[in-house]
Amino acid sequence: MSFANYKIALKDSVEEFTKKLFYALFDEDYCEQNKSRIEQLFIEITETLAIENREELWGVYQGTFKEIRQKLDLDAIAFERYDPAAKSLEEIYLAYPGFHAIAVYRLTHELYKLRVTTLPRMMSEYAHGLTGTDIHPGAKIGASFFIDHATGIVIGETTVIKNHVKIYQGVTLGGIQVKKSLADVKRHPTIEDNVTLYANATVLGGNVTIGKNSIIGANVSITESVQEGSLIINESGNKVLTRNR
Repeated sequence: MSFANYKIALKDSVEEFTKKLFYALFDEDYCEQNKSRIEQLFIEITETLAIENREELWGVYQGTFKEIRQKLDLDAIAFERYDPAAKSLEEIYLAYPGFHAIAVYRLTHELYKLRVTTLPRMMSEYAHGLTGTDIHPGAKIGASFFIDHATGIVIGETTVIKNHVKIYQGVTLGGIQVKKSLADVKRHPTIEDNVTLYANATVLGGNVTIGKNSIIGANVSITESVQEGSLIINESGNKVLTRNR
């Protein structure tokens, strides 16, 4: 019996690439010392994955790094603003797993937009293992995004998250059905501006929208759209109450 060769050791190269790219975003000296190695890794990985136009893709991808850094600086400011435990921006860049997860997401999302296959998923799974946060590269996430504690968060491929959204540990933004026939359909929810989703909240369904300025309390499960400015909490007996704020 013969088996297909999937070159699993490529995971090591992707880990190195992701780590060095993440560091290079925030440290100019490190970037200067490692930029050749980062490019080399990209070319080697994409060649192994049989991706064409590798040099051209790298040039286009490089062109997104400044914008990615600008977005991440806004994310870091949101962390400092919303987390009372944050003592400085430096602490967020160096120590916050939620920020690390968002950084790798923003790097993978640009590759996803360039229709690079497999590599962005491998990068996101590396970050998932480090941070406990699973963000699909295809998700669309706006400015000033805040993740607190990170662990157990799942954000599906067709999720749309707009600006100034805050989510806490254990939140799932997922689909109701898992069918291959739905691969090209919006399966995951839309979260409008200024929404807060507290720990272990679950929002399921591609037609579900959480209206802007809403608060979704801990342990609430939602499968229908929520109007703007709502407060939804889980009280005794798991009864969900909706209140206008």
